[in-house]
Formats: sequence, structure tokens, C-alpha cells
Amino acid sequence: MMKLLPLHKFAVFVLSILLLAVLLPNVAALESKDRSGSGLQRVGTATGFGIFYYPQASATTQDTKYSQLLPLTAATEDALQGKGGEAEGIVNIVSMNDRENFAAELGSYGREDFLGLIVGGTLIFAAIVLLGCSFFVSRELFPSGILLVLVIFSTGVLVVTYSSFLPLLISSYGRHIEIYFDLALFTLMPCLTFYFEKIFGSGSRDWVTRVRKFQIGYSLMCLLLLAVNVLLAYRLDGLYRLITVDVTGVLILLQFGMLMLLSVRQACRGNWDAIIFTVGFSVFAAVSVIELVLYYTTGGAHHFTWWKWGMMAFVLGLIMVSGRRFARNHDQVVEYSRELERFNNELQRSEKMEIISELAASVAHEVRNPLQVTRGFLQILGERSEKKEKEYLAMAVTELDRASLIITDFLTFAKPGIETVEVLDVCEELRHVSGILVPLAHLQGGTIELKMQPELQVRGSSSKFKQAFINLIKNSIEALKDQGAVTISAWKSGEHVIISVLDNGEGMKAGELSRLGEPYYSNKTKGTGLGLMVTFRIIEAMDGTIKFQSKKDEGTEVIIKLPMAHNN
Repeated sequence: MMKLLPLHKFAVFVLSILLLAVLLPNVAALESKDRSGSGLQRVGTATGFGIFYYPQASATTQDTKYSQLLPLTAATEDALQGKGGEAEGIVNIVSMNDRENFAAELGSYGREDFLGLIVGGTLIFAAIVLLGCSFFVSRELFPSGILLVLVIFSTGVLVVTYSSFLPLLISSYGRHIEIYFDLALFTLMPCLTFYFEKIFGSGSRDWVTRVRKFQIGYSLMCLLLLAVNVLLAYRLDGLYRLITVDVTGVLILLQFGMLMLLSVRQACRGNWDAIIFTVGFSVFAAVSVIELVLYYTTGGAHHFTWWKWGMMAFVLGLIMVSGRRFARNHDQVVEYSRELERFNNELQRSEKMEIISELAASVAHEVRNPLQVTRGFLQILGERSEKKEKEYLAMAVTELDRASLIITDFLTFAKPGIETVEVLDVCEELRHVSGILVPLAHLQGGTIELKMQPELQVRGSSSKFKQAFINLIKNSIEALKDQGAVTISAWKSGEHVIISVLDNGEGMKAGELSRLGEPYYSNKTKGTGLGLMVTFRIIEAMDGTIKFQSKKDEGTEVIIKLPMAHNN
């Protein structure tokens, strides 16, 4: 709950903005109606708009570089007096009774801002679509998704409400449009910082978190000042402009600088999200800084035009960053599902092995004693029997010995623990094993080759170690074809010893490979499957892992990974 608390506070902040967005424009409209007498209305094309000329422009030359198309909220005379920005003196507002000149001037502004209106509408529509999609993402990604929606939506509102083409589309253009612009700006500033914090963290010494909290407080103060100014019939316009235009512009410059610095630091560390964010933000910040500088150097006469395209590039970058996060989240879910399936299979296998181990131990103990007694009586009978009968009795004793070996495997499988733990020289142990099995390899028409690094040591029981690798190498030899070869390799990898048993025999299919180690599964006609079961249990008892790789008619490789032992 403590982690979600800042988001709850932020939600209250957003809801307060939405409430003001509903109430303040209505209050502003009523106030304007009381002051104008005739209300906010379009009186006609000729008298509904005018050209505002700043002091830098000449009334005779009518230089449009320092002019701005303004809506007139009521019928006016042909000429009015006004004040441009912070410039001293009186300037003219020339009404456009001349339809031809008005059409030319209107076309100039229309071409400039009509595309901006489309861009803003597109951003608002995209924010609405993303809002619907945000309810279907995980709880972890939902906060950043909502913040992205607020950033895109407030940006779209800024672009739309700043457009000079907007008065042509609505019948009541007044101060409430400015209120929408301010509300969007007060939302964008903290949302952008909050989104950055969600994606890249709070930064060193929690600077991003501190800036975000300051911006929320500053935006709330601006909202309060806006409400008071509207209720007082705009008598605080001077103070309101100072705080929400001049001071806010400086804060935006500082915010852009901080976010740019932090994103560049993240990008230098190879963070691709930061690289995408930096590229998009660099375009937007560069354009915005240039336009802010022009605005302040011209005394407020500069008309912001390019910033909307920089913001579009930045928003695309934010969408790409969020998309990458969604993709990573999906990949993590898939990976977790695979791990869960793997752990579930391991758990089922462990439970199965445990049941079989208990059964094998009980059966082996019960069967071994009668076998030994029977073997003893057969040997006594063999001493008193004829030659022909002795052959039959010898065969019976041999089969009893084979049964005893199977029972021994059962007991090893049931209790694979290493009773006597010692440091084993891997090279020496494998040479001993290969020496035992070389005659068998020659009978199969194959060879055994050793490739081992020196000074490889592991902890375990020498007899159990030999038993495990005799089973593995014997299986490889039995799978050989003519002119086959078994290659035994051993090397160091970090804190582990890797042992590979590779053959070029008949290999196995994927289905056969997946069943290796299952109780009583064997590819051999007379096999019981106990050999590999015992090998698996011995390797597990030595804290190691065993992995099989095989292709049909190409061969099989067994890779054993054991922890390395160090002499103290």
C-alpha cells in the first residue's frame, strides 16, 4: 500500500484538474457574457476576427511577422486599441472588413495551424485508445500506461487549443479555451516527470522524485490561482501571467535540462529505452528551447509553430519505450511459464523417483537374502553332481549373480548418497574407467579417446564416480557402428568441471531423448533402464547436473557439470 500511495495522491491531482476543466470554463463564459453585454458569439466573418499588430510592426506596412490572428468575441468598431504582451504603448487592432484582405490573411494562418489542429486531434484520439488498452495490461505496467495517456492527451490539448485555426470551428471562442490550455500545461509538467521516474527510476539522491513532488505542488498552486482569478473576473491577470507564463517557462526549461541530462546518462550505459527517449526528447527540447528563447526575446510576439512537431516526435519515442516495456513483460511471462513447467516436471520426477526408491529398497532387501541362500545351496549341489549337472548349476549360479547385480543397482538407486567423500582427480578416475572399457570398445570395432585438462578435482566417492561413468561410456560404446569412436573430454568452466562423453553412434530421436532417466526405460533389448537411473542419482548426489544432446544417425553427447573441489 505504501508503494501505491504516491499514485493515489497523483490521481487526486488529476481529478482536481478534470473538475476545474468542467467548472472554470463555464464560470469564464458567464463572466465574459456579463462584461460584453451581447455574449460570446460569432457576429460574422468580417467582424468576427481581427489582426493584432505588435509594436514591432508598422501599421502601414502591416508586417505579418509580428502579427497574430485574434477572435473578436463581440461586434466591434473598425479599429480598437490594445496592449501587446509586456510592450509599453498602444497598438492597433485592425478589423477585417475587407473580405479580400481577410481571406488572404486567414489563408496564411490556416495553412500554418490547420496541420497542427490535425496533429493535436490525432494525439487526443491516440490517448483515448491507449486509455482503453491500459486496462488490459498488468498491474505493474498500469501506472506507467496511465501516465503515458495523460502526457499524450495533455499534449494534444495544448496543440489544439494553441491553434489559430480553432476559432473557425467553434462558435464561442473565449477565455475558457485559454483555461483548457493552462490545465493541459499544468498536467503535462508533473506527468512527464512522473513517467520518466517510472521508466528510469528516481535518479541519484531521488532528484527526479523531488522535482516531481515540487511540480505537483507548483501545478496545484497554479490551479488555485487560476480558480481565484476566474472568480475575481480576471483582476489578477498580471500576477497570473507572471507565474503561469514567465515562471512556468523557466521551470519548463529547467525540467527539460534535468530530464535530458539523466536520459543521456542512462543512454551512455547502453539502455536502449533511454536512447529512444533521448532522441525523441532531444528533438522536442531543442525546438521548444529555440521557440521559448524567441518568445522571450521578442517580448511575447513570437507565435509558437514548430514545437508541435517536436512534441510529436517525442510522443512517438514515449510510445516506443512503453511498447518495449510491454514486449519485455510478455517475454518475462513466457519465460516464467517455461520455468514453472520445468520445475513442475522436476517435481513430478522427484516424487516419482522417491516412490520408486522406497519400493526398490524394500524389494531389494527382501529378495537379496533368499538369492544368497539359494546360491549357496546350488554351489553345494554342484560339488556333488555329475559333470552335465554341474554345467546347469553353474548357469543357475551365473543368473543368480546377475540378479544380485540388478538388486545392487536397485539399492544404489534407492540410496545414492556418498558415504565416503574425498577429493577425486578427474583425469585419473576417467583414465581408470576408460582402461576398463577399452576391450569392450575394441570388440565393437571402436576406440576411446581422452582429451582432458590437468588438475581437475571434484568431491565424491571414487566407486560411485566410476560406476556413473562406466554406465555412460558403456552406453556410448554399445551405440557405436563400425569404425566408431567415443571421445571423453574434461575442462574447467568457472567454478565447475565439465565432462563430455561424445560418440558418433546411432543417436536418438527427440522423443527418446526426453525419456532418458525414466524408471525402466531403455533402448536396449535386454536393458532395464536402471543404469541411467543410477547415474542420474549419483550425479545429483554430487551436486551436479547431467544433460543429453543427440541427433538420429549422428551421435550423442552427454555433458556432466560438477562443482570443482579446492584443496585447503
